[in-house]
Parts: sequence; structure tokens; C-alpha cells
Amino acid sequence: MTAQNLANHKRSVTGFHYLLGGMLIVGLIVSIVNVVLQWQTTGFLSALLIMLLFGCSLLMGLFVRMFPLKAQDRAIRAEEGLRYFILTRQPLDSRLTIAQIAALRFAPDDELVPLIERVLAENLSATEIKKAIKNWRADHHRV
Repeated sequence: MTAQNLANHKRSVTGFHYLLGGMLIVGLIVSIVNVVLQWQTTGFLSALLIMLLFGCSLLMGLFVRMFPLKAQDRAIRAEEGLRYFILTRQPLDSRLTIAQIAALRFAPDDELVPLIERVLAENLSATEIKKAIKNWRADHHRV
């Protein structure tokens, strides 16, 4: 496994992100066209139901991705809060956003505390935080 860094830390699953997503979007577009073409014909109801099914499938695909990410965000917040508490004996500052905390998880222990102070002082974005990390701490568990 190659070392994880800023350039390669994002992961995508080709079958889910591109193939399934593309198929659902194309299916929805084609079904909308079919509804328009079937307007005021006997096939209109069937075309409308197919369009609704594609719309529902697209929404389900989005929710199937979003709900576990929210759970992972909660776990990351708890893990990083515990790590910060172990290092400083203080709770993690509530001004940090989940995006900032998720980016900070890549910082090793010796860089974490000064980096958090800098994030709070300069309000760094997640991308800026990741760029500021000198020795990347890999996270291979999040998809």
C-alpha cells in the first residue's frame, strides 16, 4: 500500500460514485424525456411511474452515501476529541468545524496541538490544514 498524503488521500469507489451515479442520472433524464413524449397518451402513467422510480433511486443512492458519512463524522469528532484530551487534558475547542476536525485527523500527535492553535487563530479551511501537515498520518478506514 502506498503512503497516504494530500495528493492521494481521497477515495472513490468507481462502481458506486461513477457507474451507479451515472446510470441513475442518465435513467432519470431519459425517463423525463419519456414522460414528455408520452404526454396525453395511454403510456403516460407508466412513463411517470418509471420517472418516479428513477428519482427515488437517485435519492436513495444519495442518502445511502450521506447517512454513513454523518456517522463517520461523529466517530472522527469523538476520536480526535479523545486524542486531543489525552495530549492536553483539555476538551477540543467547540469552534472547530467537523471539516476542520476531519482534516486534523491526518496530523501526527506532535503536530496536532500547534496546528489546532493555528487553525483557531487563522480559521484555516480543511484543505489549508491538510497542506500544513508535514508528516502525514494515514487514515485508511474512511471511504
